[in-house]
Amino acid sequence: MQYLQPEKVDDSWSFKELDRLGTSYLTHSYHRYPAKFIPQLAARLIKENSQIGELVCDPFMGSGTTLVESIVNDRRAYGTDINPVAVLITRVKTTPIDPQYLESIISILKLKIKTTLRDGNRQTPLLKNDDDFKVAFSKNNRIDYWFPEKQKHDLAVILSAILMISKEENIRNFLVCAFSNILKGCSRWMMKSIKPTIDKDKTINDAYSSFFVNIQRMLNKNRQFWKMLKAKKIDCTVDNVDVRTMRLNDDSVALIVTSPPYVTSYEYADLHQLTAIWLGYAEKVSEFRTKFIGSVKKKELTNARLYSDLGKTIVENLRSIDKRNADAVENYFFDMQQCFEEMYRILKFGGRTCIVIGDTDINKVKIHNADVFVETLKKMSFNIHNIIKRQIPSKALPLTRDEKTGRFVGTMKSNRFAYPFEYILIMEKS
Repeated sequence: MQYLQPEKVDDSWSFKELDRLGTSYLTHSYHRYPAKFIPQLAARLIKENSQIGELVCDPFMGSGTTLVESIVNDRRAYGTDINPVAVLITRVKTTPIDPQYLESIISILKLKIKTTLRDGNRQTPLLKNDDDFKVAFSKNNRIDYWFPEKQKHDLAVILSAILMISKEENIRNFLVCAFSNILKGCSRWMMKSIKPTIDKDKTINDAYSSFFVNIQRMLNKNRQFWKMLKAKKIDCTVDNVDVRTMRLNDDSVALIVTSPPYVTSYEYADLHQLTAIWLGYAEKVSEFRTKFIGSVKKKELTNARLYSDLGKTIVENLRSIDKRNADAVENYFFDMQQCFEEMYRILKFGGRTCIVIGDTDINKVKIHNADVFVETLKKMSFNIHNIIKRQIPSKALPLTRDEKTGRFVGTMKSNRFAYPFEYILIMEKS
């Protein structure tokens, strides 16, 4: 069964008139993040489908766009993500800090992070007294793989200083978030690629100057955020649990606004590996990967029952070509089905869920994510309120996929665009 009208595109939801500056107001530009939707999209869904004071949830919160827009628009907010990098970023983005106090801490931090002396191939921090910190150097070989010796040393100095400068969680998180956001520029990772690719000709950024330039930018954004919200009571919970076990009461949420991961969501572990290894979230990227929805590393499903007949057909068509990818797609559909059951539990009757999702294909088999989702949700007693097809003028995702594997590839090696359109599924709990 097909619910979507592929020929109908609603241009009012594309926000083509917005440039990067227009979508990076307040704290939205604190940290780069792949596949995040623009704040104007989240804000419009929130304002059109909920009331002031109601609880808005994002069960795949990513970098926290929905949560920021919820509190800015006088709603209560709850979000969760299994990815600790997402949790760090969202906690910082949703927490205004007294600008004067924050700036005083950063001034102390600047004094603590000393200039470095070069002694052959070694860099040694100038430690002048007993109050100076001890630098902790990571032994993770992935850091050696991605970072030249100087950047590795300087980043270790910065992170060690951050961890000793303040015991206050909000301040420490703010500084660690700033540290995380400079890692790509200070590494061998190709800047124009979201896939983990080494650029042998890259001019690698200096860690000290990158960090303090980034801090100043974040300070300016925090000042605006503080000014806007200081008189408001903020009710925002940032959680780090699986979406299938959210810590929310039954029938408590007025609106869900979310953009779930795509079929190959375990690839997002690769995209966040620099932060994960520096902050100790995972020793190996392979360990990090298994936490994500639809991971091919999971055990094969036994007696899994997909609600969607279309989903079953897609899996069977793919299984005749590629069993491994078929298992991954089946895992994904079943994982998402369980997520929808939890979303049904927490929603009030008459509450709505707004799901932003697009289609893709693997081994030339079309993966109709949006249709499968609608069919699944309808069998759970959700009704269709509205389905919107929007063009994506830009999105921080690898722009292209390989037609055979469906995985992200460099633009020159691709044979098609990944997601030129996506759907907004607005479903109502009945």
